[in-house]
Amino acid sequence: MTEGKAAPTASEQGSRNLVMRVAAAFVLAPLAIAIAYAGGWLWAALVTFAAVGLYVEWLMIVGAAREMRVMAPGVAALAAAGLCFAIGRIDAALIVLAIGLAAVALLSPERRIWTATGFAYAAAAEIASVLVRLDPAQGFAALMLVLLVVWVTDIGGYFAGRGIGGPKLWPRVSPKKTWAGAIGGFAASLAIASAFAALGLGKTAPLLLLGAVLSIASQLGDLFESAVKRRFGVKDSSHIIPGHGGLMDRLDGFIAAIVLAAIFGLLRGGADGVGRGLMVW
Repeated sequence: MTEGKAAPTASEQGSRNLVMRVAAAFVLAPLAIAIAYAGGWLWAALVTFAAVGLYVEWLMIVGAAREMRVMAPGVAALAAAGLCFAIGRIDAALIVLAIGLAAVALLSPERRIWTATGFAYAAAAEIASVLVRLDPAQGFAALMLVLLVVWVTDIGGYFAGRGIGGPKLWPRVSPKKTWAGAIGGFAASLAIASAFAALGLGKTAPLLLLGAVLSIASQLGDLFESAVKRRFGVKDSSHIIPGHGGLMDRLDGFIAAIVLAAIFGLLRGGADGVGRGLMVW
C-alpha cells in the first residue's frame, strides 16, 4: 500500500468525526432552539418527526423494519398524535397513542415485546417533549434547561473521557465511556443549573438538584440505547446525522431526561403547567 493510499489512523478518524460532530451541532442546535422558542405547532411538528424517526430506527435495530403491519400503524399513530398535539388536543393524542401501542403489540408477528417497547419509547419522547414546552410562561425555560443539561453532559463527558481516560464506566455495554467522562458531564450540568439560577430563572438549590438528576438520567439513557444496540449487534441506529449516527444515537440522553422532567413537572404543576412545575419553587 502506498503512502498516498494509506488507511487513516484512529487519531485521524477521531479528528474527522469530531469535526463532523461540531459542524452538525452548529447547524442543528440553533435550529432546534429556534423551533423550541417558537413552540406551538412548529415544535409539535419537529417532535413528531423525531418520534417517527425514533420508532423507525428502533425497528431497524431489532430487525422488524420490514414488517409493514408493525411499521405502518406505529408511524400513523405517532403522526396522528402529533396533529392532535399541534391543535391542543392532548387527550385525543393520548388515546391515539394508546391505540397505536395496542395495534403494534397485537400485529407484531415476533419480537412483540421489543416492537411495543420501541413504540412506547418514541411515544413517551413525543408526549414529554410537548408537555414540557406547553406552559406559555415557563415552558421554553424548562425545555432549554433540559436541552442544555443533556448537551453539556454529552460534551463534558466526551472531552473529559478523551482527555483524562481511566476506568471504564460499563465496558460490556459501552466500551468507550469512562468514569472520568461521566463525572465531567455531571459537573458541566451543574454549571448550567448554576447559570440558570444566576439569571434569575429559578432557585439555586432546586436547580442544582434538577440538573444533577437530569444529567444522570441522560447518561443512563445513553447506556440504555447502547445496551439495546449491543443486544442486536448494531453499531449505529442509522447514519442520518453526520458524525452522530442516527436520531437515537443523538437523542437517547434527551429522551430519558425529558421523560423524567415531564413526570416530575406533571406531578408538581399538572398537565398544563409542567414547565412551571420544573422551574418555580
